[in-house]
Amino acid sequence: MSNIYNNSMVRFYHHVFYDLSDPRTRDWFLIPSPVPGTSILIGYLYFILSWGPKHMQHRKPYQLKNILVCYNFLQVLLSFWLFYEGLDAAWLRKYSWKCQSVDYSNSPEALRIARGVYIYFLAKLSELLDTVFFVLRKKENQITFLHLYHHTVMPMVSWGATKYYPGGHGTFIGVINSFVHIIMYTYYLLAALLPQYQKYLWWKKYITTLQMGQFCLAFLHSCQLLFYDCDYPKWSLILILPNAVFFYFLFSDFYNNAYKSKEKHSKLLQDKETKIAKTVSNGSIQDERRKVD
Repeated sequence: MSNIYNNSMVRFYHHVFYDLSDPRTRDWFLIPSPVPGTSILIGYLYFILSWGPKHMQHRKPYQLKNILVCYNFLQVLLSFWLFYEGLDAAWLRKYSWKCQSVDYSNSPEALRIARGVYIYFLAKLSELLDTVFFVLRKKENQITFLHLYHHTVMPMVSWGATKYYPGGHGTFIGVINSFVHIIMYTYYLLAALLPQYQKYLWWKKYITTLQMGQFCLAFLHSCQLLFYDCDYPKWSLILILPNAVFFYFLFSDFYNNAYKSKEKHSKLLQDKETKIAKTVSNGSIQDERRKVD
């Protein structure tokens, strides 16, 4: 019985992680098995939630200015390359905006797109350093549930795309996400390079608006699979649509807490100051009248 059970598990594992995978990408680094990627994410969460904060508890925050400048600059370049590749290799040339299947051939064009999906996956892993830097700089207030959820889910989704569907309809999400990251990491680059001028980077809050917009586009674009058939798996909508909605509301809640509440607080202070100024002014006028009388 034990041998039958073990053989069944082995066959199931082999079927899911080998037979069903794309033969072109199944042997690429970190792709053959889910174990390496999962181990990285477990180590990431352990560092962020446990070991890192304990290690930094009695230490001064690291400045990391030069590291942050280099890191953000490289992320801008990487995001720009992914955005360009997605448009030039697919969406501005061959791909249908309604529904697009995966080209599993070994043609140069198909392999170019598969490579882009793979690099996108590696980019999601590199972005885990965002949170590591927060911990080392003792900026734990910036590590929200949204931040951790986003940085944990995206590597898993992009790993699955690389292993099973490296191309096709789902790459649209990666293209618009790369565009958003060009803007976002440019802001981080300027903030790290010129911290004294950070208050003049007025467009920070619009990055969150842009992120919310990308999930609306991803939702609407993915919904087309309900009406058109091009051999791209419709079951992927079970993962894509709820996550797009969930991400939208998480970013919306973050926007309201980070900006709307500040604007409301600022308006209350302004109204209070105006009221005090009017009271003082009225009091001065009444005093002047008494003097005249």
